[in-house]
Amino acid sequence: MGDRLRLAVGVMGNAASLLLFTAPILTFTRVVRKRSIEKFSCVPYVCTLLNCLLYTWYGLPVVSYKWENFPVATINSLGILLESSFIIIYFLFAETRGKIKVGVTMLPVILVFSITAAISSFALHDHHTRKVFTGSVGLVGSVGMYASPLVAMKLVIQTRSVEFMPFYLSFFSFLSSSLWLAYGLLGRDLFIASPNFLGAPLGILQLLLYCKYRKRGVMEEPQKWDLEKNEEISKQLQLVVNEDTNGKS
Repeated sequence: MGDRLRLAVGVMGNAASLLLFTAPILTFTRVVRKRSIEKFSCVPYVCTLLNCLLYTWYGLPVVSYKWENFPVATINSLGILLESSFIIIYFLFAETRGKIKVGVTMLPVILVFSITAAISSFALHDHHTRKVFTGSVGLVGSVGMYASPLVAMKLVIQTRSVEFMPFYLSFFSFLSSSLWLAYGLLGRDLFIASPNFLGAPLGILQLLLYCKYRKRGVMEEPQKWDLEKNEEISKQLQLVVNEDTNGKS
């Protein structure tokens, strides 16, 4: 019964994580349409990629015992594909400074994963030791992933607008964290449960911020429209004044 319940929670966790991983599609559709990354940050996507790499490795039989963490491996392998796609799109439409930032943040990700995979494959020789080592590194990576939205949250507080913190990303982050927390606790796997002790409260905090600032909406576009409208009215008034002056003369 316990294994079936854990599997059921894992399946629901997979579904929630899939929604979380696909939520930025709307954001990057906007980036492609406007051909600009605007104020979006690449940090959350890079941190999520590192987390997906480490937990895909953690869930494979090389580290875990057989396929005991099959749901973990499947959803994170899909996450690798999606996050890599988002980072590539970000890189293509970023300015030179943004491209450098992507490169600088991606280098540690590649190094950390490569070193972790090499050590767990060749230096450690039993599943328990491999799980402890890989899980410890993955725990740090997960903390980075769940803490990365703090960048967006800071921007929300500064601008008093939720434009750059999409609701669905925050909601699915909270839902996914809650389900994987339950999955880890049911399996007594602290390397899966522990990071979600941080992820779930952060998800709640993002939702609270969204509720507080959502009515303010997007401020930049209306201001730009008002400015253009005022300029057009000024031109029309000036034209009327000139015509009146010419008529009197």
